[in-house]
Amino acid sequence: MNPSASTAPETGIQYVGLEKVDGPLVVIKGIHNIGWGELVEVEDSSGRLRMGNVLEASDGAAIIQVFDGTYGLQMNRTKARFTGECLRIPASEQMLGRVFNGLGQPQDGGPPPITKARWDVNGLPINPTARDYPRKYIHTGISAIDALNTLVRGQKLPIFSGSGIAHNTLAAQIVRQARIVGEDLQFAVVFGAMGIKHDVARFFMDSFESSGVMEKVVVFLNLADDPPIERIITPRAALTVAEYLAFEADMHVLVILTDMTNYCESLREVSVVRGEIPSRKGYPGYLYSDLASLYERAGMIKGKTGSITQMPLLTMPNDDISHPVSDLSGYITEGQIVLDRELHQKGVYPPIACLPSLSRLMKDGIGPGMTRDDHAPVASQLFAAYSHVKDIRALASVIGEEELAPLDKKYMEFGVAFESRFLAQSSTESRSMDETLDLGWSVLSILPREELYRIPDEMIAKHYGRH
Repeated sequence: MNPSASTAPETGIQYVGLEKVDGPLVVIKGIHNIGWGELVEVEDSSGRLRMGNVLEASDGAAIIQVFDGTYGLQMNRTKARFTGECLRIPASEQMLGRVFNGLGQPQDGGPPPITKARWDVNGLPINPTARDYPRKYIHTGISAIDALNTLVRGQKLPIFSGSGIAHNTLAAQIVRQARIVGEDLQFAVVFGAMGIKHDVARFFMDSFESSGVMEKVVVFLNLADDPPIERIITPRAALTVAEYLAFEADMHVLVILTDMTNYCESLREVSVVRGEIPSRKGYPGYLYSDLASLYERAGMIKGKTGSITQMPLLTMPNDDISHPVSDLSGYITEGQIVLDRELHQKGVYPPIACLPSLSRLMKDGIGPGMTRDDHAPVASQLFAAYSHVKDIRALASVIGEEELAPLDKKYMEFGVAFESRFLAQSSTESRSMDETLDLGWSVLSILPREELYRIPDEMIAKHYGRH
């Protein structure tokens, strides 16, 4: 079907008639001067407008993904108006304390935010030479993160979880408790949720509102029954607002994105409809570059006061850390926090598995003048001791605990204390860095002094057995 074209001066060129409808995609032929990523207004026979954007443009044809779905579109009566610009959303400080859908449209009953300009959701690439190196940490109040996997401003630190583990509780706790310590700086959180259930969305909103942190949070919600195509825009909309708050309003912004696996499933759905050659587990071959286009929007810029720190959360199907989404995320980001099913089944919250977790920028955000001079050696010793506990537990499973040497039994006692006292804390408990490190010394003091071989003698003399 060849569509007819008419001029709509206020928004661009309008075409009537579709060539093909396939899932969330429509194909229009007989077009000209259309660009990739261009925003499209699709009008059905009843006059209802749906937004979409151009996924692919070639000579005389364009493939458009419709955010609200294609249900009810008639081939010969549907109108498509190409606006000549990319999808843009408002961004301002007025969005703090507000709730929006995945496209940046208000969902809390309030008016659209008033802004001087609308920002491209695809963002602007940061010149690598203009990036500033992250050096100062963000306090979460969670011992397993602050002491062992410290979050640094400008870092990308994902959380890897499995289905049914308390990752939503952990994400809500981080939003409530995250702050900058020791400096009078503006801090905000941008929370983007993709494909979550209604009860989970209600849990997050109740958590933010009841704790009084909602005024510093911008929420983007894409629910499970919302169009899957909207999920592709949701993290981009969230990061666009974060870029405005960080680099225009000089705020330090923490971005929480959950669940990136749902986002990647939407990418796979569109890829299948387009007939692209699949890569690992059916995901498109450009999954790495697409994830990088989101994760690399974190960071700090020289000459700018603000920063963007990301903590994307993703669930691993079958707890498989080699799954494409977690595997590629690990390559792009600076570490990962891994939640452990065994700890979760023991009732340990948060069930953070210390040994596979890592914060590659931790060394640059801790120490004298930032946290405490004993932070690095205490964290190193806790890692080493807990690693030895794992070996001893494996041995005890073979020969029995009663056959262990006295020193091995001390390590077993340390392991229990480490999990039940250091790792475990209430979902409403926020520990200061001093409390966390003192607790680390308390559990390390179970071991003989000579076993603390990663800590200088003067620090052992000062702290050992005193907490």
